[in-house]
Amino acid sequence: MDASTTLHLNQTIARTADDVYAFVHHPANLPKWAAGLSAGIRRDAGRWVADSPVGEVDVEFAEDNPFGVCDHVVTLPDGTSVLNPLRVLDDGPRCDVVFTLRRRDGVTDEAFEADRAAVVADLESLRRLLEP
Repeated sequence: MDASTTLHLNQTIARTADDVYAFVHHPANLPKWAAGLSAGIRRDAGRWVADSPVGEVDVEFAEDNPFGVCDHVVTLPDGTSVLNPLRVLDDGPRCDVVFTLRRRDGVTDEAFEADRAAVVADLESLRRLLEP
């Protein structure tokens, strides 16, 4: 894989897009489904701070919107900000959750594969948590 690799990782969930969006868009729910990002999260001086596998990171979600956009910026301990595009797409009584994983400069094949596997596991956790 080269440094320009982009993957769109998808999980179908048997819940409405509105239900899934409401859950995913709330940062306090991250530790319940996104172990690849957050083992815990708290508000600190008006920002969300998550305990991630790489240390404490700031997490900022897109403003509430009617389009299912749950994009979030994660600011790493070294100050690097990473945009994580995340969408909840309506499909009637179910929805698709799509995470766009972009390979950053300097990321090895092994590290990118680990990121991909973590996102897939997180999306599966979300499905198991929200499906009836």
